[in-house]
Amino acid sequence: MENGKLSEEKVFKDPVHRYIHVRDKLIWDLIGTKEFQRLRRIRQLGTTYLTFHGAEHSRFNHSLGVYEIVRRIVDDVFKGRPQWDDEERLLCLCAALLHDLGHGPFSHSFEKVFHLDHEDFTQAIILGRTEVHSVLKENGDDFPKKVAEVIAKTYENKQVVSLISSQIDADRMDYLQRDAYYTGVSYGHFDMERILRVMRPREDQVVIKSSGMHAVEDYIMSRYQMYWQVYFHPVTRSAEVILTKILHRAKQLHQEFYSFKHSPIHFYSIFEDELTLEDYLKLDESVIMYYFQAWQDEEDSILSDLCRRFMNRKLFKYVEFNPNVQMMTLMELTTLFKKAGIDPDYYLVVDSSSDLPYDFYRPGEEEERLPIHLQMSNGDLRELSRQSEIVDAISGKRRTDHKLYFPLDLLEDFSTKRSAKKKILELLNLSK
Repeated sequence: MENGKLSEEKVFKDPVHRYIHVRDKLIWDLIGTKEFQRLRRIRQLGTTYLTFHGAEHSRFNHSLGVYEIVRRIVDDVFKGRPQWDDEERLLCLCAALLHDLGHGPFSHSFEKVFHLDHEDFTQAIILGRTEVHSVLKENGDDFPKKVAEVIAKTYENKQVVSLISSQIDADRMDYLQRDAYYTGVSYGHFDMERILRVMRPREDQVVIKSSGMHAVEDYIMSRYQMYWQVYFHPVTRSAEVILTKILHRAKQLHQEFYSFKHSPIHFYSIFEDELTLEDYLKLDESVIMYYFQAWQDEEDSILSDLCRRFMNRKLFKYVEFNPNVQMMTLMELTTLFKKAGIDPDYYLVVDSSSDLPYDFYRPGEEEERLPIHLQMSNGDLRELSRQSEIVDAISGKRRTDHKLYFPLDLLEDFSTKRSAKKKILELLNLSK
């Protein structure tokens, strides 16, 4: 081994990038840490496997993919260019590899219920008493802090940040292709090879040569389609609704001193808002699924029913819902659900999805987005939507979708509360 390089290159076979290459000992050692290996036990797409059965891939292989894209950019595209500092190379590679380190099981649903943020945990792992921290420190005492700053988007070199986190970054370029591959859809494919060839380092950002504009248009449309056809799929959201309600119910029962047959010992600190990093790192999807499997036999009818639904894919049905005009209907439904003996807190749920496919810079607004800049032939920069009619057509346009979820099987069981259930079905326009 010389200069921090392995004596022989290591490769991972990958269905998206064909091979992932590792020459740096630091990267190889990080992959071997227990905190990084934990990502094998967390799915990249949460409950999406219940809609697209191939979507079983993990955050581990996505993280390797993001690393590989950044490695290709800094080793093949940027190397030797005047506005690129090769001293930042290893920092970029580590930040790319570790950017999702703090994700929890069923990431976004889990975060929503317990008011957590995976980026906070990513930084805590990098800066805490962990194997990852020890490995990073081998590259200098302040190196873990630098990696955490890149992930927090506070690192002084914005060019480095934009490789990992921008509107056209390695993270998105990997997950769009990877998620398309594993779900079997054709939407997420775009010409990444072309985009990489036309990326250029500038003072504080990464820009795209204007000749590559059409490849970027294709990428943005791929992202738009993936969000609506895959990420916001209504069946996936039904599973998320049930998952969320299971966690809410378990927390409520714990607070009411309910006597569980299978005590949620892994959840105690999170239920009591005393979650430590050590406890958090013990949570993965195999742990969550163990409890859901066990809780099917609980005495509490709501918890056991919700767990049976999740484990056996007996999901809630849905109808379109417009909160602007249907709030009175929702209030009426809530009253009727109570009359029918079905708890509306757990069985009548409005779920909303919203996406902004591309936006130009709007200073001061929530989640300021750095735009994609094209580098013209004379060296000037132009914001993408000023050059592309396609991107201009969707810029700044937020699309939102609302669905109302409910258990149709319970409503169609007329052995009890027949009149209330019939009224509910009429209001939902489902009466036969």
